Amino acid sequence: MPSLDDATLRAAADKLIRAHQQASIDNEWTFFVDEIYARDCVYTCEYAGVMKVVANGSEEIKATHYGRDMQVGWEGWTFPYMGVYTGSDNRLVTHWMNRGPGQRPDGSHYETPGVSFITLNEEARIVRQFDMFDLAHQMRLCNELDDAGLLSAALRENWVKPMKARLLEQLSAN
Repeated sequence: MPSLDDATLRAAADKLIRAHQQASIDNEWTFFVDEIYARDCVYTCEYAGVMKVVANGSEEIKATHYGRDMQVGWEGWTFPYMGVYTGSDNRLVTHWMNRGPGQRPDGSHYETPGVSFITLNEEARIVRQFDMFDLAHQMRLCNELDDAGLLSAALRENWVKPMKARLLEQLSAN
């Protein structure tokens, strides 16, 4: 596969960032998938060893990561990018935040960091994406949001409670 130059890598990352900014506003996360991801891409998200979501192809990405998963109470959340790092072999690393709604009394954001490892094809479309974030910190953040009255009931029931149960099960296993 031909190597993309740094400007092309950064342009692809900027396109993804703009799409996520718009999706955060509209709470519609599938509109950009066909334009940014290759049809045969693989998107993987590891949830601390308790759950692995793998989407094979753009249709599965729309049905899972950006469809089902973003429709369970993430309204009001944003995922701002803190940095983009280009590498060799058409690879990008993006550093982003899981930023909850509202702000803390001190004016800081309710947020935890995440990172994506992305590989682009010769057309500068994503062919592989691997997302990671600290699930324990994410659960603590959700507790904080819940205490502040900012966590949606749908997110609590459909994502937070099941994830906490999986974490506890994993940690209590011999």
